Amino acid sequence: MESRLNYFSHPLAGKVLKHINSAAKVVSDSTLPGAVQELVKIRASQINGCGFCTDMHTKDAIAAGEAPQRLHLVAAWREAKVFTEAERAALELAEQGTRIADAAGGVTDEAWANATKHFDEDQLVALISLIAVINAYNRINVINQQPAGDYQPGQFG
Repeated sequence: MESRLNYFSHPLAGKVLKHINSAAKVVSDSTLPGAVQELVKIRASQINGCGFCTDMHTKDAIAAGEAPQRLHLVAAWREAKVFTEAERAALELAEQGTRIADAAGGVTDEAWANATKHFDEDQLVALISLIAVINAYNRINVINQQPAGDYQPGQFG
């Protein structure tokens, strides 16, 4: 599989990605736990069918010490016993926030209330922002048919 164009080396794309990457860095540096961040990025990427981001974030999570068993179960997190209640709340918010077009009401009050039990206001802002940012990355890669499998942990800094 070849990408439709060389997006990552295009000058205009570089300008766009500079801003998306800046937003991602703010989230990365927040108090939202790193494990939660990776789980959310993986789940949104799975839902969106973004092989490039799924490959990247599973490899980055393993490099950061995440257990492979947990990563294998992200797609079936509701049935898995390996996630904390906070991680489950973040995964639910990520799913509903990623599938906005599939649900007329958007994110439910129940999912939001559950997230507020586990995360403070700064972390909630980071979580909302993370969901938005990973969905933007997913859409760029899916539209461009960016191939997956060659990513090396830390490749982008």
